[in-house]
Order: sequence, then structure tokens, then C-alpha cells
Amino acid sequence: MITFILCILALVAGYLFYGAFVERIFGAEESRQTPSYRLSDGVDYIPMPTWRVYLIQFLNIAGTGPIFGAIMGILFGPAAYLWIVLGCIFMGAVHDYLCGMISLRNDGASLPEMVGNELGMVARQAMRVLSVILLILVGTVFVTTSAGLLATMTDGIWGMDLTVWRWAWIGLVFLYCIMATLLPIDTLIGRLYPFFGAALLIMAVGVGFGIVTREGWMPELTDMPFESHHPKGLPIFPFLCITIACGAISGFHATQSPLMSRCLENEKRGRLVFYGAMITEGVVAMIWAAAAIKFASENSAFAGQDNDPYASLSALMTSGGKTNPALLVNMICQTWMGRIGAILAVLGVVAAPITSGDTAFRSARLIVADFLHLAQKKVWSRLLLALPLFVISGALVFVDFDILWRYFAWFNQTLATCFLWTAAVWLARKHKCYWIAFLPALFMTVVCTSYILAAPEGFRLPVTPGICAGVVLACILCFLFIRFVRQQKKEAPTA
Repeated sequence: MITFILCILALVAGYLFYGAFVERIFGAEESRQTPSYRLSDGVDYIPMPTWRVYLIQFLNIAGTGPIFGAIMGILFGPAAYLWIVLGCIFMGAVHDYLCGMISLRNDGASLPEMVGNELGMVARQAMRVLSVILLILVGTVFVTTSAGLLATMTDGIWGMDLTVWRWAWIGLVFLYCIMATLLPIDTLIGRLYPFFGAALLIMAVGVGFGIVTREGWMPELTDMPFESHHPKGLPIFPFLCITIACGAISGFHATQSPLMSRCLENEKRGRLVFYGAMITEGVVAMIWAAAAIKFASENSAFAGQDNDPYASLSALMTSGGKTNPALLVNMICQTWMGRIGAILAVLGVVAAPITSGDTAFRSARLIVADFLHLAQKKVWSRLLLALPLFVISGALVFVDFDILWRYFAWFNQTLATCFLWTAAVWLARKHKCYWIAFLPALFMTVVCTSYILAAPEGFRLPVTPGICAGVVLACILCFLFIRFVRQQKKEAPTA
């Protein structure tokens, strides 16, 4: 419990102090007019109250990531606490803040345009393709996941079996996503998201109360924090850094932050909206990591693992030989929070992937629009770009996503790494302190390289050679970046 409390306090302190430091380095200006006013179009560029933008940003980036990822991440032991806190403060929140604010300074530019501005046309084109593919996959998987959860809740109603309900819910969720993608952002998303975001926060608070009041065991940092406790024997590095993404750092956020940069009323509100939303996500991840292991220790006898809470946790969220953290989320909410908890579980576990799915499609539309330089004020132009996206996504519903989704975890962190390098270059060009992005970029380069070389879905090399290869690549990129910085200094005008 002591470690859990200290970690929550550290996240709050990170927002207050390191967040202010990052904001000062960036140089947010209260008097500078934002794109929401300068380019207002009534569709995507709309000034919105800061509290509303914050809640939309939080729900956009959260989804089920900080819940499911944290639950699976705590299987590695107390090292998960350290990764959530340090990753969130020094990497994830910095990543999200710089992404949102650099986009804002570039008239709400999407991720590929920002990458291309700093790293060149080849990087721009590669990021355009990669981003759209990933966003379509994310949208499709979140639609099918939420539809599957809803189908299990309605199975047998009106004489309709699970399969019929699944296809019915897929159709309804797709219909909602189409509306959310085409309508102005304040028509549907702006109205529903604050409610869903608040529900997700309330659910986290209720679970947090259960952590404090319920019996059970939670790991402390004194319990061998650098030794993996994973039942499958997976090493902490780099697997933990990929397992917990949204609660620490996530490249998916780089596709979402530009959406809110187009709605921000004041640059000085960027720290709350971008840095603050990520810190909030870190708090949610901490709560669910702690709740999962405490609930598992409470129910270890039921799970058939009397002396091993980690094995108990793994057993509680396994059904039919497949890992399903949603099972554990429902059990925790209903056991600790009763009927209200069950309702909030539905909102959190079902609404969260739906709301991440619709903004994934919306982001894909905007990225394609930026590429084609096609204005989005008229509904027919939005439909022209959105329709092919949904046709492709509809076809992908029939594909088995088990293997593809495992690769997405790696792509997600690779996307974050690419933007961190972009942010480092942007800061260097502006002669600002680039270290806040440069050091996380180096670290994540090692993580992503070593993971794809060592993971079962990768090249399956031993972990040590994979890490060594990651370090070598990081050193090469470090050399190229330092050479770039020196060139920038030579070209800088002298007083």
C-alpha cells in the first residue's frame, strides 16, 4: 500500500513540477491565437471549453488501454509501478504534450505532417501509410471487441443467439462510428465523451476506494522489483514496456492529440489537456494494476493458486485458454462496487473501446484529408474520405485479428518512438532543450528494437542479443542526431 500511495503522489508531483518545466521549455503563449479561432470551420476546428477538451482527450487516449495493459503488466511484479510512474512523467506525458502543442503551432497538423516537416518527405509518406493502416485496424478491433462484449450481455434476448447479436451490435456500433466520424466534433463526441470520461474516472475512484478498504496483498518496491514474477517467465525488459503502453507511453496518442489541438482555446491550457490527461491515465493504470493483484490475492483459493497471487491473477482472467482482462474488470467492479459497479463496468469496458474506435476513424479521415489537401467543411467531402475507410474496416471484420493485434502493440510503441525523434528535432531547430524528447527517444528505440527481435511474434532471438542490437541502433541514431544539432548551431545567426 505504501508503494501505491507514493506512486500516486509522484504522478501528481510530476504534473505540477515536470509538466511546468516542459511547458516552460516549449514556450506556451497565452496571447497567441489558436487554430480553433483562426481556422474555425464548425466541423473539426471548434473552440471548446478546457474541461470538455480535457475529458475528450482523456477518453480518446484511454480506451481500455490503461485498464487491460496495467492488469496484464502487474504480472511482472512491482516493476510495473515504476514503469507506469517514470514512463508516464518523463515519456508519455512529454510525448502527448509536445505532440498536441507542435500540432497546434502547425495549425492542427496531423501526425504524418508533423513528422514530414521535421524528418523529410520519405518519413512523411511512410507515416501517412502506417498511421492510416493502424487507425483502421484499431477502429475495426475496437468495434468488434465492444460488439462482442455487448453480445455476451444480450445473448438469448428475444430468442437471438450470440452470433446474431454479435453481428447486430457490429452494425450498430459501426453506425455510431460513421456518425461520429462525419458529424462536427461538438455534435456527438463533444456531448457524449465528457459523460463517458467522467464514468471512467468514477469507476477508477470506486476501485481505488476498494484498494484502500479491502483485504488482500499488494507488492511493494522492496519485493524484488527487478525480478520478473510473470507466470510465463517473460523478462521485464523489454516486455513490460510493450505490455503497459497507454498507462506509460503510447504512439496511438500521437494520432489523437492533434484532434484536440484544433479545439484548444488557449495555449496555456495545453499542459492540463495533453500532459494532464496522460498523468490522469497513469493514475488510472496504477489503480487497476494495484486492484488486479489485490483482488487476485483475495481470491487465490478460488483460482486454485493459494500461494501465488500472480498465478491467481493469470487464472482469473483466462477463459477457454485465452487471456481476457474484461472478465477480471467485471468481477472487480461487481464484487467491490455492487450494482453500481456493474453499470460502470459496462460504461468503462464497452464504451471505452467504442469511443477510441470512433476517434480512430476520425483521425484516419483527417490524415487522408491533410494528404489530399481536401477541405472538410462540407459533409460530402467528409463522406468521400470516410466511406472507403469503413468499407475496408467492414471487410476486415471477417479476418482473424489475434496475430495482427499482437503486432499492433509493437507498432504502437514504434509510433511513439518516431514522434519522440520528431519532437527532439523540432526542439533542436528551435534551439530549445531537446533532451526532454531525445533521451526518451533513445530509450524507446532500444525497447522497440529489442522487443521485435526477441518476442514470440517477432524474430524469437535471445533477449540479450536483442537488447544489444537495440543499443547499437540507438547509438547510431544518437550520433546522427548530435551531428544534426551541431549543424543547427553552425547555421544559427550570431548576435
